[in-house]
Amino acid sequence: MTIPTSNAANPLEAAHSTTLLAPTASAPKGGAGRSPGKLAWRRFKRDRTGVISAYVVIFFFVVSICAPLIAKLYGKDPYTTYGANDTSLLDDFGSPVLPNGGMSSDFWFGIEPQLGRDVLTFLLYGIRNSLLIATATTLLVALIGIAVGITAGYLGGKTDYLVGRVIDILLAFPSTLFFIAFWPVMLSILVSPEESTPVWLTVVSLITIMTAFGWASIARLLRGEVLALREREFVEAARVTGASPARIIFKELLPNLWTPILIQATLALPAFVTAEAGLSFLGVGLTEPTPDWGVMIERGSNVYQSDITFMLFPGATMVIFVIAFNLLGDSVRDALDPKTKR
Repeated sequence: MTIPTSNAANPLEAAHSTTLLAPTASAPKGGAGRSPGKLAWRRFKRDRTGVISAYVVIFFFVVSICAPLIAKLYGKDPYTTYGANDTSLLDDFGSPVLPNGGMSSDFWFGIEPQLGRDVLTFLLYGIRNSLLIATATTLLVALIGIAVGITAGYLGGKTDYLVGRVIDILLAFPSTLFFIAFWPVMLSILVSPEESTPVWLTVVSLITIMTAFGWASIARLLRGEVLALREREFVEAARVTGASPARIIFKELLPNLWTPILIQATLALPAFVTAEAGLSFLGVGLTEPTPDWGVMIERGSNVYQSDITFMLFPGATMVIFVIAFNLLGDSVRDALDPKTKR
C-alpha cells in the first residue's frame, strides 16, 4: 500500500507552493483604498448635473450674502420709491414709461409699477431674506430631528412609542392652515395692535413655526435607521465593552447616519424656501416694504396685466433655485449611495 506524501514532509516544497498561492500585494486600483467620503466626492464630480446645480446654488448664496455690497456698487436700494421721486419714470397709470418694465442703464431689471422701486436690489434683498429664513429653519429642523430621532430609536419602549405618536400627529396636521389661523393670534399676543410688527419678530416667528412642524419627517427617518442599527454587532460589542449610551450614539450610530441626514437637509431647504414664499404670498409672513421672494410674487400678481416683467424675475429665479437645489439633492444622494456606479 502506498502512503500519500504530505506537503509538510518537504518544507521547501511547501513553502514554495504557499508562495505561489498567496495573493500578490499591489497598489490599489480605481476606488480601492479610498475612504467613503473620497469615493462619494469622486462620484459627485462625475455627475455634470450635480456639479452645475452646485454652482447655481453657490451663486445664489453668494449673491444673497453680497446683496448689500452689490446694491452699494449699483447705487440703488430696495426701499427708495424712485418712480415717486422722478415722475418721468412712470406714466399716468403708474406703469413704467420705458418698455420691458422700465429697463435701462440706470435700472437694469426695471422699476416696480406704481411705486417705482428698483427691481434688481429688491430681488437681491428678497433672495437674501428668503434664504436666511430657509437656511436657519433647515439647520434647526436637522438638529431637532437628529436629537429626537436618535433618542427615540435608541431608547425604544415607551419613549419610542410616545415620540412616534407625536411625529404621526405633526405629519398629519395641516400646517399651512395652522400658520394662517395662528399667525394673527400669535402677533396679537406679542405686539400691541397700535404698534407695527418688527421685521425681526416676523422672521423669528416664521423660523419657529416652520421648525415646529418641520422636524418630524427627518426624526421619523432617523428613528427607523437607529432601530435597525442598534441590533447590529458593532453596537452590541460597544455595549459589552461598557461604553456609555452617549459614546454609542456619537461614536457608533451617528457616523452611520450622516448620509440620510445630508440627503434630507438638501431636500428640505428648497421646500422651506417655497413654504416661506407661499406664506408671504398669502399675507402670513414678511410683508411690504420688506423684500422677499413671496412679497415680490404677491406684488407682481396685482400688476402683471400692466407689467409682466416685475413678476417674471422673482418667479424665474425661485424656480431656478428650487430646481437646482432639488437636482443637487438627488446628485448627493446618488454619490453617497455605495451601490451607485458611474
